[in-house]
Amino acid sequence: MVDTKVVLNNIVLDNPIIPASGTFGYGAEFTELYDLNILGSISFKGTTLNERFGNKTPRIAECESGMLNSVGLQNPGLKAVCEHELPNLAQIYKKPVIANISGFSLEEYVECARAMDKKENVGIIEVNVSCPNIHGGGMSFGVLPEAAAEVTKAVKAVTTKPVYIKLSPNVKDIAAIASACEEAGADGLSLINTILAMRIDLKTRKPILANKMGGMSGAAIFPIALRMVYQVYESVKIPIIGMGGISSAEDVVEMMLAGATAVQVGAANLKNPFACKEIIEDLPRVMEKYKISSLCDIIGGAH
Repeated sequence: MVDTKVVLNNIVLDNPIIPASGTFGYGAEFTELYDLNILGSISFKGTTLNERFGNKTPRIAECESGMLNSVGLQNPGLKAVCEHELPNLAQIYKKPVIANISGFSLEEYVECARAMDKKENVGIIEVNVSCPNIHGGGMSFGVLPEAAAEVTKAVKAVTTKPVYIKLSPNVKDIAAIASACEEAGADGLSLINTILAMRIDLKTRKPILANKMGGMSGAAIFPIALRMVYQVYESVKIPIIGMGGISSAEDVVEMMLAGATAVQVGAANLKNPFACKEIIEDLPRVMEKYKISSLCDIIGGAH
C-alpha cells in the first residue's frame, strides 16, 4: 500500500494533485464528471479586486504540444467571489482550497488577501505576481526581486494563512526572485506561470492573438518548468508547488524529484477534463513501478 499524502504548511493533502488556477474555474462544471473531493486541493480562478472582462478575442491559439492564452484575468471580482463563488465551491468540495489573487497595485493585492483570509474554506493564498504594476510603469511585480518581496511583505501583513508566491518564468534569474520572496516571509512558492510566446496567422500575416502575445502552457514547457523548480529548490527552504506541462503520473514523480511538494495541472484539464482524476488513479501504479512507498520521501530526491 503506497502513501500519496503530502503536506503544505501543516495542511495535509490526500495527494499532490491540484488543478491550476484558470483551468478549472470554480469546479462546478467538473462536478458532472467526477467527485472533486478526490483532488488534493483546488486553485480556483484568479481573483482581482474589480470585475474583469479580460482581453479582446481571439485570446487562445494552439501550438505544438501546448497552447497560448491571453485571457486577461477574466473574473467576477473579489466581492462576487467571496459572496457567491466560494460558498458554492464549499458545497461541492470539502477540503481547503487555494485562493489565487492578482493585483495591479500593492493596495489591490492587500485588499484581496485580507478578504481571502476571512474565508473558512481558503487554506492557502496564492499570489500571482505576473501582473503589471500600474504605479510602476507597467512592469510586472514578479520581474524584480525587490518588487516581488514588496508584494510578499504587504500580503503577509494582512493574513494569518500560508502565502505562496506564484513566480513568472519570464525573468533572468528565477532563483533570485524566489529567495527574495522567502526572505520577505513567503510560506511557499508556486512555479512556473506561463511563458511569453506568440503565433502568426499565415493567411492574414498578423498575430493570431488580439493581444499579439500570450502565455504558453502545455506539455512543451514541462522541461523548462522542471529546470526552474530544480533551481529554486536549491535556493530556498520553503515548499514548492510545481507546475508547467504536467499531464501524467510520471510527470508528477519527476516534478517532485526536482523539488516540488505538490503539483498543479493546468492545460491538461482543457484538453482532457478527466486529466486530474486519471493522474490520481494512476499514481499508485507509478509509485509501485519505481518502488516509492511514500511521496513525501522523494521530494527533492534528484538533488
